[in-house]
Amino acid sequence: MRFHYILVLILSLLFSQINPGAGLLTGLGHRSDHYMCVRNGGFCLYSSCPVDTKITGTCYHGRAKCCS
Repeated sequence: MRFHYILVLILSLLFSQINPGAGLLTGLGHRSDHYMCVRNGGFCLYSSCPVDTKITGTCYHGRAKCCS
């Protein structure tokens, strides 16, 4: 009987960490725009990009700019 309680505890802790859209993966395995920006060598800013960079996309679901 103790084994069942431990198994339920382990499974509940495992599945409580899975929260769609909370991490780098959003629905159906698509990467977030912030992740793709940083992966391509850019950085995210809410203000305008510095003079020596250009806007290459968006970050944080379109609320910020990806500069590179």
